[in-house]
Amino acid sequence: MLIRKPSDIRFSEITPKSLYLRRREFIGAASGAAVAAAAAFVPGQAQAQGGGAKLPNVGKSKYSTTEAPNDYKDITTYNNFYEFGADKDEPAVNARRFQTRPWTIKVEGLVKTPGTHDLDAFIKPHALEERIYRMRCVEGWSIIVPWVGIPLADVIKKLEPQPSAKFVEFITLYDPIRMPGQRVPILRYPYVEGLRMDEAMNPLAILAVGLYGEVLPNQNGAPIRLVVPWKYGFKGIKSIVRIRFTDTQPRSTWEISAPREYGFYANVNPKVDHPRWSQASERRLGEFRRRNTEMFNGYGVQVASLYNGMDLRKNF
Repeated sequence: MLIRKPSDIRFSEITPKSLYLRRREFIGAASGAAVAAAAAFVPGQAQAQGGGAKLPNVGKSKYSTTEAPNDYKDITTYNNFYEFGADKDEPAVNARRFQTRPWTIKVEGLVKTPGTHDLDAFIKPHALEERIYRMRCVEGWSIIVPWVGIPLADVIKKLEPQPSAKFVEFITLYDPIRMPGQRVPILRYPYVEGLRMDEAMNPLAILAVGLYGEVLPNQNGAPIRLVVPWKYGFKGIKSIVRIRFTDTQPRSTWEISAPREYGFYANVNPKVDHPRWSQASERRLGEFRRRNTEMFNGYGVQVASLYNGMDLRKNF
């Protein structure tokens, strides 16, 4: 089965294993920790804490949430990245030796300047920004991540797609030697995702190359990944090697694998249940309580107009 039934999912996969095993300690300290975190966090000043290479000249963004980010360990040890394993703790282990340089991105399709670009040269013309985003997974958990990236709209403008381009398609590296999870036939690889052009041009959409001020860890989609915070997490394709502009809607990987459960748009919509569970509430990673899920993950002011007139139950 592509996605395990709720009865197959261990509670330690819903909450990080370290917190699950220390749950009594966590409950006892929760209120004090929450007060300390609120006092320590200054919006737009998330500090690097992973020991990775620092990214230079990272600016702050007006699009960041004021919520305190999850800590580095949460973000980098609880990952959906099937190319390195289907369990949440596997990517951090299996991606450890993944080499992300040299790396190229091939641009093709309905675009004025097709070609293959070295990643560093591809990124260089664009200013890096820290975007602290609320992220929501279709499985029912959420997380606050201090991404570092570049606006996707700026990249697209520089590439100059033709007027006939209506969609942009992204494709992950296919290399079963370097990505051992691709040897397991859970999904059809390489992973493919896509956005409508107006979605891709929305200022919230970014290509992330780091988090917490540091180079993006392998298990989080290094060296470059898509982040669209109003959509469920599976839309954020990782380790991108191809960008294609097209006049037809791409068929995304989960849409192909489980069309009743995963649609092309993947907008966070608490009114539309997954066929096997409700999407009305979520659990923040590191917390035990549940909270109500917001439409468009709380980004409705910025993105709701993109879907005027659409049936968001049918176009899920």
